[in-house]
Amino acid sequence: MTEPVTVAAFYKFHSIDDPDAVREHLQTVLESAKVRGTILVAHEGLNGTIAGPKAGVDHVLAAVRAVDGFADLVHKESVSDDMPFLRPKVRLKKEIVTLGVEGVDPNLIVGTYVPPSEWNELISDPDVLLVDTRNDYEVTVGTFEGAVNPRTKSFREFPAFVEKELAGRKDRPVAMFCTGGIRCEKATSYLRAQGFEKVYHLQGGILKYLEEVPAERTRWNGECFVFDGRVTVNHDLEPGRFDMCHACRMPITEEDRSLESFEEGVSCRHCSHERSESDRERLRERQRQIQLAEERGEAHIGHEARVLMERKQAAP
Repeated sequence: MTEPVTVAAFYKFHSIDDPDAVREHLQTVLESAKVRGTILVAHEGLNGTIAGPKAGVDHVLAAVRAVDGFADLVHKESVSDDMPFLRPKVRLKKEIVTLGVEGVDPNLIVGTYVPPSEWNELISDPDVLLVDTRNDYEVTVGTFEGAVNPRTKSFREFPAFVEKELAGRKDRPVAMFCTGGIRCEKATSYLRAQGFEKVYHLQGGILKYLEEVPAERTRWNGECFVFDGRVTVNHDLEPGRFDMCHACRMPITEEDRSLESFEEGVSCRHCSHERSESDRERLRERQRQIQLAEERGEAHIGHEARVLMERKQAAP
């Protein structure tokens, strides 16, 4: 029986003096452990999702925790029948999650962490403003009951949402959440810097909530978008019912695939109206090359469309 693929997601804000040395070391560790995925390294910390055999993933996590200041790093773990990443990559970045605002540092100031076991009680308070810090395409797949959708296309747009929608509510408690905890942690740091005092965020993110809170007590509706080949996971952290349009990388359902707007690798209901005929021909040729590569048992560069983690972390 083939061993299932172990998928581990982690991040931690902690100052790193020599990010380049850490990048080089972790790249070597990933390759030697035969583990794939992406780890981002910046002065402010580490952020990554990796996948591979259980022993290899554990080896990489041990190496990450051996980095000065990361001994207490917490990770979220799940399994997948298929390898969700193409290659091992450790990349240097200015930020491990890109807000694009100078001076925002969760190592200096951050909101109050709320463990999953206490989250339901917090968000049941009608005075608490619940904000989903993820992007619009993620929110449409699933979110918490009563959460505000900022309707952002990237995390860089979050400060504009705060200025427009929240600036006049600085005396109101604000609770925020995201997939693994990293975006909402930086969002709370931003709000605190803007003068908000009662700021809370879900510790470990949605994935930790789904792991720890039983389905019969959940306040979560739908599935959770993840940045790998699984596309979404359900409440049991198993691969969900969504696929992905490999042209625009938006989540799609089986029903979406039956629409006239859908063409494998070329368009879906989200992007069909944006495609010129020249775009379609280019994408059709890419899809043909992908299919030929699959028939030969090779990985084609066009499969990068499947690796949402890299797209998301490059410009979240």
